[in-house]
Amino acid sequence: MEKLGADVLVIGGGATGLGVAWDAALRGFDVVLVDRGDLATGTSGRFHGLLHSGGRYVVKDPSAADECARENVIVRRVAADCIEDTGGFFVTTPFDDPAYADRFAEGCGKTGVPCEEIEPAQAFREEPRLNRQISRAFRVPDASVDVWKLVWALARGAQERGARVLPYHEVVAIHRDGNDVQGARVRNGRTGGELDVEARITVSAAGAWGGKIAELAGIEGVHVLPGRGIMIAMNHRLVNTVVNRCQMPTDGDIIVPIRTVSVIGTTDVGTDDPDDHTVLQDEVDAMLADGERLVPGFREARALRVWTGVRPLFEDRKQNGDASSRDITRSHALLDHRDRDGVGGFVTITGGKLTTYRLMAQDTVDAVCRQLEDPRPCTTSTEPLPGSSENEYYRVSERLDRRERQLLEDQLICECELVPRGALEDAIRRRGSPDLDDIRRQIRLGMGPCQGGFCIYRAAGILHGHDGIDTVEANRAVVDYVTERWKGEWPILYGDQLRQARLDEWIFQGVLDLGHLP
Repeated sequence: MEKLGADVLVIGGGATGLGVAWDAALRGFDVVLVDRGDLATGTSGRFHGLLHSGGRYVVKDPSAADECARENVIVRRVAADCIEDTGGFFVTTPFDDPAYADRFAEGCGKTGVPCEEIEPAQAFREEPRLNRQISRAFRVPDASVDVWKLVWALARGAQERGARVLPYHEVVAIHRDGNDVQGARVRNGRTGGELDVEARITVSAAGAWGGKIAELAGIEGVHVLPGRGIMIAMNHRLVNTVVNRCQMPTDGDIIVPIRTVSVIGTTDVGTDDPDDHTVLQDEVDAMLADGERLVPGFREARALRVWTGVRPLFEDRKQNGDASSRDITRSHALLDHRDRDGVGGFVTITGGKLTTYRLMAQDTVDAVCRQLEDPRPCTTSTEPLPGSSENEYYRVSERLDRRERQLLEDQLICECELVPRGALEDAIRRRGSPDLDDIRRQIRLGMGPCQGGFCIYRAAGILHGHDGIDTVEANRAVVDYVTERWKGEWPILYGDQLRQARLDEWIFQGVLDLGHLP
């Protein structure tokens, strides 16, 4: 069996795992990272895109608020190219307890979350669609973050320093020698081949799947409660500022502008299965109704798709007993299993927010250094990620600006997201895969209003033109893409989106005969 050796094996290819890989590689460790799927296909790739100011937690979870406030400043500096500086509002609607606003302002002061109360009239000037019955408004430094840019920047940075990043490699066994973990066996999901990774220390950064990884290592009692939530993307930016209701965190209380769409979120329902992607119609209806409370007319806008994500909420049942997912802290949990369970060479990092991925990684690699008795300083708070060295935020108009400069030079494949042929071909070469859904995450192919209706068959034709990809593979890529995207479309089929889906059906079934491709 093929073997790899490393100082550190990281299990999990989300923001936290790749943050650990980047941090460890910067400190000079030899790193291997594995994930059962593509990068950021778990929790990291299934959220609303918010870079937290911390305001959401200042009353209910001050420690999480403090972490978010501090990390917001750092992430803006080291990952600027992945962030749009939208700013954020917390607003008191007629449906909210007016007394909470004073508690919110007091909580911001205590936790260090920058907060400025402004006149509602000023908020209306900046966001004309806001509910005109809003009585109070506060400005905070929320922002939106392009998670796939962030994750792939972390991966590139780690790889440039020698790390090996292996998507589609699922952990099937953890190697233990007595009371020491010494790596893992992983299975290639595409070839079926297996690989042994021998490591001095193994880090589980599997998030909501952390309990399952701990069980493979023979460790019981790592209770990660998956909190399932739905989010809905609307077909354009109903707001250009992150808008939160000024109340205790609840369902449907935030709208985030992210790239060309806006996202409302989210529900929070405990589940036993981190792969539970159930979408209930009453949740969708309730979410759209909640949008009306912030932006009247929200329901009349076109809903593009709905999806689910699971939060990795660590529950220490030894201290807290059973708790609902809303009541569990959003701060992260670092479990050094040498101290906790008498099992050396193994660390679990879970909980937290994407906003705090860097801090989570720092704490984790510090624990790695302690176990290895090899202290090395962390530099991730000052070392910019690839693409962010100029410390400039991205702008939603930047793709259009580039497109207009190159209007006659490069064929446009995806009109909604302004993806040119050159970018598509570069992504196909880099990924070495015919999976159009993987390519979508990297360059946002098919993520606009048509949801791939006009660009995916073009992309498949270009895919077919590349070496080694035959007709059957290209056809399968189209079918797999459409099947995957349909999961998020059917629960919100009404109005304009229903008409778009009908048009897509005519294209894919009536013209391309998708169900009978060779």
